[in-house]
Amino acid sequence: MNKTELVEHIAKNADISKAAATRALDSTITAIRTTLKKGGTVSLVGFGSFAVTKRPARKGRNPRTGAEIKIKSAKVPKFRPGKALKDALN
Repeated sequence: MNKTELVEHIAKNADISKAAATRALDSTITAIRTTLKKGGTVSLVGFGSFAVTKRPARKGRNPRTGAEIKIKSAKVPKFRPGKALKDALN
């Protein structure tokens, strides 16, 4: 499912226009992004949690040349599914 299909699904199920569904989805994504940028977490009970973790710097290899390279540390988003979501899939 892509964003367009998700917007159509939201519009149909919530009985709102596609424009309103698009604004709602964009607002939700922006809120999650802003919270994660500030270092917070977003917990949606029954769905899951979004959080930021730090990946340490490490050494890697250039696959083309085999030369060793340094890979910088990075902040990466993580999603941990909730129990209700896991149960719905099994």
